Amino acid sequence: MDETRDLRGWTVAFDLDGTLVDTAPDLVRALNVVLVEEGLAPAPVEQARLFVGQGARRILERGAARVGASFSDSRLDLLTTRLIEAYRADIAGASVPFAHAEDALGKLARRGARLTVCTNKRTDLSESLLQALAMRERFAAVVGADAVTRSKPHPGHLHAAVTQAGGDPARAIMVGDSRTDYDTASAAGAPIVMVSFGYSDEPRAQMPQASWIDCYTELGSTITRLARP
Repeated sequence: MDETRDLRGWTVAFDLDGTLVDTAPDLVRALNVVLVEEGLAPAPVEQARLFVGQGARRILERGAARVGASFSDSRLDLLTTRLIEAYRADIAGASVPFAHAEDALGKLARRGARLTVCTNKRTDLSESLLQALAMRERFAAVVGADAVTRSKPHPGHLHAAVTQAGGDPARAIMVGDSRTDYDTASAAGAPIVMVSFGYSDEPRAQMPQASWIDCYTELGSTITRLARP
């Protein structure tokens, strides 16, 4: 498959946690700060990595539920703020881009594609993480859940990320790792590339319209196939 074909006019929208960057070690570290302060057992990274992708509040809910605990809404508000504080304090301490991701982004940009981030992470945290990893300049826009009226899986979130990058939602491709990303692209009528190394253990057969990649070295050819002239 030709990996040099001009992609001008196309926008590729990336999820962040579990798709571009392996953030689970730092998110679980912050989760465990809160759990331990609340007298609960810390969560192992390999188990808690599957909690990532639906925002800090949901990570905390699921982290507590694994040991049979729950919090009132008001308490959960406070603890979510505490989790975010702990996370922000060392936001990229152990987080790294997935293998070959940066090279794949550079190749897409050189082919003329616009790149944007469409994430359920807060925009300020997303910006801080990408800056810390020297990746922010790769993207024309970064649109978190707080920057839209309705976040993923609502298609408006993807539309906003593409539009803010200067692109056309009718010529957009989503790259993600979760059912949320898959449903977002489906609702928007956009092709979806799913990465197999992210934070989901859902079988591929349950997302039949997705194009799967096992490494970012496969992204260029996959985008070529999906970006029909």
